[in-house]
Formats: sequence, C-alpha cells, structure tokens
Amino acid sequence: MKLLNLQMLQAFLGRLSKKDKIIFYLAVFVVSLLILDRAIISPVFSKIKLLNKEIQDKQATIKKNLRILAQKDKIVTQGSKYSAFLGDSKISDDEQVTLVLKELESLASKSSVYLVDMKPAGIKESGSSKKIFINLNCEAQMEQLVEFIYNMENSNSLISIEKYQITPKAKESSVAKCSISVYKVVAL
Repeated sequence: MKLLNLQMLQAFLGRLSKKDKIIFYLAVFVVSLLILDRAIISPVFSKIKLLNKEIQDKQATIKKNLRILAQKDKIVTQGSKYSAFLGDSKISDDEQVTLVLKELESLASKSSVYLVDMKPAGIKESGSSKKIFINLNCEAQMEQLVEFIYNMENSNSLISIEKYQITPKAKESSVAKCSISVYKVVAL
C-alpha cells in the first residue's frame, strides 16, 4: 500500500513541470510549517507566557509580603495601642454590660453627677464589632452634666452618646435632669 502511494506520488511529480514542482514543494513546506506552528510552537509559547505571568504575580506578592515584614515591629506597636478596644472573647455579654455600667458609674462620680437610673438597652452586633446600649437618667448642676458628657465622649473606651435630653428639675432650680442614651463599641 505504501509502495503504491509512493509510486503514485512519483508519477504525479514526474508529470509536473519544473515551475509546478517548485510551487508544490513550496506549498508542502508552508503547510508543514503551519502544522508545526499549530501543533508544537504555539502551545509551547502560550505555556511560557502563562508561566511568566504566574512568576510576575508571585514576585509582586513576595514584594508586598516583604514590605509588611519590614514594618512588623511598627504594626505590633500600633496594634498594642488599640488592644484596649478589643473585646475579650472569654467575657460574656452580661459581664461586658456590667463593665460598661461600672465605667459610666465611675465617670458620673468623677463629675459629681447623681445617677438616678441606669438600664442596659440591648446589644447589637454588626460585622466585627458590637454595640452595648445603655439608657441612664441623672441629676446635677449644668456644669457637672457638661463635664460628665465631655468625659463620656472623650473616654478611652469608645463610649458615644446617641441622644440626650436635658430639662430643669424644678421651675427655678439650678439642678437639671438628664436622660441619656449611650453605647459602647466593642470589637469582637
């Protein structure tokens, strides 16, 4: 069978003129190059391109990680500054509410404010933090109330005032009654 095909090819080539033989060989050469390109060269170059891209990505990741490692000490020292704001996962919600109530009580006594009533108003979790809400009623001179509010807003434990209402205790009295809703943000 091969011998027959080879003889047919020789007979075909023998009938061609010199110009036609050159065109035939040129066409076979071009087709062979195209097959070689599609079967071997293109896949190899695309694989090389893909590997180069992966290498560049890994190098970029390594550079980024080296920058972070170079700043490790700085990150640790800054992290220690904010450790007071992180919640202890071992402490239950009730214990955290108790700690907030004690802190508010301490701030009130520091400002000479009389706390009439303090009630937890719930806990709301959002993402990686939670807010502990407290409603309190108090009485004091206006200057003492202002100092108490100032101390709450500027405490190191992220206490914020949500709303407040101040009214005089009596018509001609210098003592004011205040109803305040506060919350403390605790990181989880």
